[in-house]
Amino acid sequence: MQESVRVQRLEPPAGPVRVVVDTDAANEIDDQFALSYALLSSDRLVVEAVYAAPFARTAPTTANPGLPWFARAPLEGMRQSYDEILRVLDALGDEALTQRVRRGSEGWLADPRTPVPSAAADDLVTRARSAGLSSGPLYVVALGAATTVASALLAAPDIADHVVVVWLGGNGTWWTPGAEHNVSQDLHAARVLLDSGVPLVHVPCRQVTEKLVTTHDEVETRVRGRGRIGDYLAELYRGFDHVSARKKELWDLGAVAWLVRPEWCPSTLVHSPVLHEDLTWGSDPTRHLIREVRDIDADAVLEDFFAKLPVL
Repeated sequence: MQESVRVQRLEPPAGPVRVVVDTDAANEIDDQFALSYALLSSDRLVVEAVYAAPFARTAPTTANPGLPWFARAPLEGMRQSYDEILRVLDALGDEALTQRVRRGSEGWLADPRTPVPSAAADDLVTRARSAGLSSGPLYVVALGAATTVASALLAAPDIADHVVVVWLGGNGTWWTPGAEHNVSQDLHAARVLLDSGVPLVHVPCRQVTEKLVTTHDEVETRVRGRGRIGDYLAELYRGFDHVSARKKELWDLGAVAWLVRPEWCPSTLVHSPVLHEDLTWGSDPTRHLIREVRDIDADAVLEDFFAKLPVL
């Protein structure tokens, strides 16, 4: 892809766009909020499919060891994420989309060249190839380890001409370490996104989406009672172990927000960073450009999300 074409693809979208969401929905609770936000923003996003991303954690949460955000291996995490996606869609009353939920990768990439086959990766390739250049790209909102998205790019490199990946992963290129949970779980997959030349919008965690903090009291006041989905999200928040601190970051809302209202997520073009083995960033001015979100208007994003919840 020519750099001029890539840069044009990285311009914030001006109208409704086709979207697929790749989410490790059972890994935490921000994924459920983000998936709901995407589906409640139908004036801006046409969500065509949802993919269950893998995750693994080495220990259960201390307060609630029986709740779903614990998986010993990526296969278990992917299966839990699949089930959690269906619960969120059920609470939203979106029966049609439940038929377009696909299982993602069952394990991490073994190396940066070999894809992990999955129904989700196959679906992504099919949908990407169906995206006509005149109608704009397919936006891939990736909210977890990038294994499934990277696998699709490895299996079918041509789809890079038809997609834009909006990835909530890692920290900003100005921050050390560069990695967080989504990057460190599958380093090969992160490098595929950064090295492949696919149009990539990088949505960092530290100093950006960590600003998307809500509180127990705010959720009880603004979310609970707002339809079945509001009650479901409020129960998830109440049960999460971070509630002991009475506040929680909803990191993944940031990736959706960049598509819903890009002006709330100031961004700039940067050369795609090099991700070192020690999880630090390296710079190389000869590498292709990506777009990196540098800040976020957390109040505007959260207010928009609250306003879109059902009113009974």
